[in-house]
Amino acid sequence: MKKELIVTAKTVEEAKEKAAAELGVAIEEIEFAVLEEGKKGFFGLGAADAKVSATYTVKGADIALEFIRKVVADMELKDLTVEMKKGNNDDTLITVDGEGAGLLIGHHGETLDSLQYLANLAANKKVKGEKREYVKITLDVEGYRAKREEALRALARRMAAKVVKGKKSVMLEPMNPYERRIIHSEVQGIAGVSTNSIGSENNRRIVMFLDDTAEEEA
Repeated sequence: MKKELIVTAKTVEEAKEKAAAELGVAIEEIEFAVLEEGKKGFFGLGAADAKVSATYTVKGADIALEFIRKVVADMELKDLTVEMKKGNNDDTLITVDGEGAGLLIGHHGETLDSLQYLANLAANKKVKGEKREYVKITLDVEGYRAKREEALRALARRMAAKVVKGKKSVMLEPMNPYERRIIHSEVQGIAGVSTNSIGSENNRRIVMFLDDTAEEEA
């Protein structure tokens, strides 16, 4: 997706700055073509403005940001702040905060995950004749991701303790790949307990069980 402008100003540099302001991006990210050089004239006579053509190729992250903002607007959720910044895992983080933002989370983050999936599709949609680098979008609402991760890690510790005490396997509720990775990661640091995933697609569950070392010690 490209945005194109024809801008006039007293000088070429002023025209470029004006284009950057209208597009809302840095000058370095815009391709310029000088259509007309400005003329100072003589005592004001014969003066002419400079004219430049500005072309900006919209990045995938910007498209994802606009997608989320449109969802918020269409849902008539007012006074929400939608911002974008660099994430911690080679991703781009889009955050939504404000009263009523919880509607975007859903049960166990199901709505949030669906919106994140759609934002990634929008960001990485192939456009004919356009080269766009792949971008990974992470969507977070009211800091839900961190809270959910801590809740899952706490669940993993409780269930692992239950497995050790009762010496019986425990099966958890269905989880998405992201949540299963958190459980697997937490249990890796707990001696005597291992995990495995069973099921298919959205019905995959984690099973916790005593590993061979724990059984030998028992």
